[in-house]
Amino acid sequence: METELLAWYERAKRDLPWRRTRDPYAILVSEIMLQQTQVERVVPRYVAWLERWPTAADLAAASAGDVIRAWQGLGYNRRAIALHTAAKSIAENGWPADLTTLPGVGPYTAAAVRNFALGEPVLPIDVNVTRVRERTGYDFSPASAQALMDLGATVCLARIPRCDICPLAAGCPSRGRRHEPARKQSRFEGSFRQRRAELLRLVADSPRVAATLESAVVESLLRDGLVALDGPLLTLPS
Repeated sequence: METELLAWYERAKRDLPWRRTRDPYAILVSEIMLQQTQVERVVPRYVAWLERWPTAADLAAASAGDVIRAWQGLGYNRRAIALHTAAKSIAENGWPADLTTLPGVGPYTAAAVRNFALGEPVLPIDVNVTRVRERTGYDFSPASAQALMDLGATVCLARIPRCDICPLAAGCPSRGRRHEPARKQSRFEGSFRQRRAELLRLVADSPRVAATLESAVVESLLRDGLVALDGPLLTLPS
């Protein structure tokens, strides 16, 4: 089954910029950006980010405010602070043996950097990889990581898999089976998350008088280190 998967990947793989590098910093940037953000939105932002900050040392030297501004539109802005803090740690101390000690890096992201950048035989297990493994009942090797991700993202879809074009369909015990819809994320429109994003966008444009803003949102952004107080003004951190 793995042979068929890899042959399909050679024909159908997505041309993504982070697949053209083995630089662990570039891979880390892509993986942090891809957390909860669609590939299509990430691609141009990833390219622009690396043009501006091509190394961990370059990012570490940037101000937190500039990093937050550059992140606008990708969502979940705490990831920007985590990536910035991780870059500072890498610039000062080098890459740690345990990558999960870096801010924003969990087991999956650590495994992705180890596999895609360092060539280590570990399989990064995201939702797409998990889905393909569970449906096929096959234990794929780390060499199939990118192929599994592409198959899960484009063919072995969560609710209605495209079994008619799947290279693994002949031997898949789940072929033709419909699946229950995945639990939907809570509505963004009108949510606290949206109000946070909008307020942060305002502050990124120019400082605002904190007392005139929604206090719960201000306090939340302050806790996450996304804004700072300069007297009565709410600003981006320096």
